[in-house]
Amino acid sequence: MKEIETQRLRLRLWTKEDAKELFAYATSPNVGPSAGWKPHENIEESQKIIEQLFLQNDVWAVTLKESGKIVGSIGIEFDKRRPGVSSKELGYSLSEQYWGKGIMTEAAKAVIDFGFSKLGLEVIAACTGPQNARSQRVIEKCGFVYEGTERRTFKIYDGTIRDSKCYSLLREEWEKRENL
Repeated sequence: MKEIETQRLRLRLWTKEDAKELFAYATSPNVGPSAGWKPHENIEESQKIIEQLFLQNDVWAVTLKESGKIVGSIGIEFDKRRPGVSSKELGYSLSEQYWGKGIMTEAAKAVIDFGFSKLGLEVIAACTGPQNARSQRVIEKCGFVYEGTERRTFKIYDGTIRDSKCYSLLREEWEKRENL
């Protein structure tokens, strides 16, 4: 997986040494629960997430170019809703301190471009909870089309089963956008 640069960001591979920076934003009660995961309780838990999830999948650390500070994560993983199709699902999280600054939209557009241009994907999907308006806004700004809501499809860390709003972006829609 290669590094990706945008105007303000550098998306790079996670390292085991990044646990402290992940913990700094993943401990917030406003970050994880909106995506369905519990706030991290300690740095060891953050290290485990890096080792078992981020390093095992296509997940980048979202860093500020200017300072190198990690402010979020973004990745594209197997799309379980489209077996046999060249498709990945986009997922991300962002430090609460950086909400509303266009950072995740900038990172997501770069990963979408990477997925279609470098990985040759036909579809990129994104799903979020109906209550997560911020995530929905990022998805819409990136040009995804709302497909529908799957009812009671996602079990979160506390056992609650949530609905999932599903979106997709097709290669031809991305190409059309790129040619504008």
